[in-house]
Amino acid sequence: MKYYIDLGKKLFPLNRSITGLGTLKTLQILNKENKLIKLKKIRCGTKSFDWKIPSEWIIREAYIKDKYGKKIVDIKNNNLHLVSYSQKIKKRITKIEILKKIHSLPKNVRAIPYKTSYYKKDWGFCVSEITKKKIETKYNENDLFFININSKFNKKGFMNYGEAYIPGESKDEILISTYICHPSMANNELSGPLLSLALINFFSKKKNMKSLRFVFVPETIGAISYISKNLKKLKNKVIGGFVLSCVGDNNGYSYIQTKYGNSISDIAVKKAFKSLKIRHKIYPFLKRGSDERQYNSSGVDIPIGTLMRSRFGTYNEYHTSLDNFKIVTSQGLTGSFKVAIESINNLLIYKKNKVKKRGILTKKNRIISTIKCEPFLEKRFLYPKYGLANIAGESSSELKSESYKKLLAKQILDFMQYSDGNNDLKNISKLIKLPLSKTKKVFNLLKKKKLIRVKD
Repeated sequence: MKYYIDLGKKLFPLNRSITGLGTLKTLQILNKENKLIKLKKIRCGTKSFDWKIPSEWIIREAYIKDKYGKKIVDIKNNNLHLVSYSQKIKKRITKIEILKKIHSLPKNVRAIPYKTSYYKKDWGFCVSEITKKKIETKYNENDLFFININSKFNKKGFMNYGEAYIPGESKDEILISTYICHPSMANNELSGPLLSLALINFFSKKKNMKSLRFVFVPETIGAISYISKNLKKLKNKVIGGFVLSCVGDNNGYSYIQTKYGNSISDIAVKKAFKSLKIRHKIYPFLKRGSDERQYNSSGVDIPIGTLMRSRFGTYNEYHTSLDNFKIVTSQGLTGSFKVAIESINNLLIYKKNKVKKRGILTKKNRIISTIKCEPFLEKRFLYPKYGLANIAGESSSELKSESYKKLLAKQILDFMQYSDGNNDLKNISKLIKLPLSKTKKVFNLLKKKKLIRVKD
């Protein structure tokens, strides 16, 4: 796997986002590695279920200069220094003002956090807590700093993604999905695409009983758009598969099950863990966090689990500048390669009729989502400012408000996942492990927002 590690180091400096040149260049390099990976694109502004692809983000430079004209923060030194999708700004502001727009991690002082603002016009910088403390102590309150973010939003741009198809003896497909939108992070970004490339190279040289499809998509909006564009084909052909994420470290293995935990994907991975006799953890769907959310969502219902080593969000380097090739190793990728091959081989020989029917199958008062994939909560003011994964760095007043939004958003999204026409309110309450009284409040909110309906 040393070859793939070296390739990852080549990809690492590219400033990937859900749109933009960094993502396109990454896909072009992967295409050069294997021509089966076809480059595809969807126009910005395209509606995808409840979502719309945002304008292409073009970033040229971003820095902060102190009163002496010295650059104290510069995106050229690390892509994570800038909140992704920051809007253009060029002005002088005081130390008090700049500190309000700087994010850090007080509990991880050397790490630069990863922040985004995809769907809300905003700007900001990210620095280590050490750097932030230097700014706080070195400069006076009224000292002026020069802010320059040279960015542009192109409404006529594209969201790029990659897709590879390996035909098998059967038209039944196994889907392997990975995301390609994180700047300068090794485990939580590049390990998945690198492993997918290795699997394409491996299975393309074999005669396979079923067909395999690999997709490289920007997380969330990319998966939603891909499903929106290919829903009928996916529902008719895909029998199972996996999202690959955080597969490059040397820790034990993790797996997030599909929605009901009884699909052939779940069975295939568990068999692989058992046969390989390796240390692992199985997580329920409530612990989801990547594109398994979209594939398992109501109205889509494609049984895709997520295969990892360290589960996203559980290791200290996650979503920070410390997620680099010190924690992603050739040994780590090799181990994940073996597990992935074993899991896919188990799927290749499985028959659809051996799987239990999904859902609890309630007969009356079935709750049904009115949309497919996750709802776009931002436009309904129901989503935390900087996402569900990490809200560290906010002020105490913001943190209180954002924490509430974070909790509510999680409850809403959990409820929507199981609004697939199989469950009533009591069933959903049990499935999402939320007291019935609180589940009813979420139900009433979603009904008011016309995101669900009840079928007697």
